[in-house]
Amino acid sequence: MEQLKVLIQLAASDNQVAEKEAKLIYKIGQANGVTKEVIDEMLKTPNDVVSLTNLTEEQKFEYLYNIVQLMKVDGKVFKSEIVFCQRIAERLGYKKGVIGELSQKIYSDPSITADRDYLRDKIKKYIK
Repeated sequence: MEQLKVLIQLAASDNQVAEKEAKLIYKIGQANGVTKEVIDEMLKTPNDVVSLTNLTEEQKFEYLYNIVQLMKVDGKVFKSEIVFCQRIAERLGYKKGVIGELSQKIYSDPSITADRDYLRDKIKKYIK
């Protein structure tokens, strides 16, 4: 649920949730057992404060991966989205440059997956 809230915050950071962004949010939510109705409610209040404490390294990586993919999924990357991703990265204990590193290697099409083990190794240098 917390991850979905972060994704929704990112999607709404440019003041609108694009159709492709919403589809990805629904796909991720439903893959994790969250109903469409719950996601609809979450989309109505995108600015709920999300706590990122007590996450494992794997969970932190998944957050980063998903927010970068969501940022890119609609084919348009706005400065507000980049700044939001950088703030989330910093809250997760990474230097904000990690977003640029991941953005180069994560595809906007969710059906094309990057080598996650490779990416995990690449971003270690960004841990604070």
